[in-house]
Amino acid sequence: MKEYKTNEELLNYLESKNVIINDRNDALNKINKYTYYSIINSYKYVFKDSNNNYIKNVSFEEIYALYDFDKKLKNIFLKYCLEIETVIKSLMANQISKVYGVKDYLDVNNLDSTIDIDKRIYLINRINEEIKKNYQVHKSVTHYLDIHGFVPPFVLTKILTFGVASSYYGALKQSDRQAIAKNFKLTDKVLKQILKNLSTVRNLSAHSDRLYNYTSKFYLSFNLINNSYKRTSTITNLYMVIGCMEKLLDTDMFQEFKNEINKEIKKLSNNLHSVSVTKILDIMGFPNE
Repeated sequence: MKEYKTNEELLNYLESKNVIINDRNDALNKINKYTYYSIINSYKYVFKDSNNNYIKNVSFEEIYALYDFDKKLKNIFLKYCLEIETVIKSLMANQISKVYGVKDYLDVNNLDSTIDIDKRIYLINRINEEIKKNYQVHKSVTHYLDIHGFVPPFVLTKILTFGVASSYYGALKQSDRQAIAKNFKLTDKVLKQILKNLSTVRNLSAHSDRLYNYTSKFYLSFNLINNSYKRTSTITNLYMVIGCMEKLLDTDMFQEFKNEINKEIKKLSNNLHSVSVTKILDIMGFPNE
């Protein structure tokens, strides 16, 4: 275990590794607020060479600029993921209510029969646990359970996490998935893949994990979204997620989303000197052009 170092000592250590600190008081203030680990340990790798040494002329301010870029990026993604989450949940609630009613819809027989019965039972139990957990927490859940003895879909979907809602969508019968997916002119398979990735991105955005270098094991048939994109591996990256969000957001809202991202990229570019912003965009999955 490494020994404890004060923030002053950590800055000394950073300087011993040939990292330039242009304003020591400002740097100290930043690591006091956000911690050395969050800024340096999480974002230093972009500024190191193949021998794990810092590249020439790298500064603390550049590393912090990448940290700040990623923080702003998470705020942007969270904002628009929440919009998509609201729309998806509303469409699901409407479809479920229309086909299965508002009372006895939480039945394994109302889910995709090609999915293993144990997995369907697990999902229904998980949803019922969410209802129990939110009893006397959310007024609408309390009201419907106390007065009617059940929670209708339009109330249920509001209390489900995006991750559980995504799993619920993926377990619906194909006809139900297709009815929802056609609102975005997507196949149900592609929408299922998008929601899996978006729920992960949303969680990363809401917490302190890095987002700009997002990669996922959840495969995305991105050629159906952008057939000109040259994919180098089966890994899903953040650029692909951005492309998919265009399918799920209104035109004006996607333009706002894109403008906000471009603004932060330009700001980052102006604050980088030892590396090019192209390196960051490459990590994000942006095409060379």
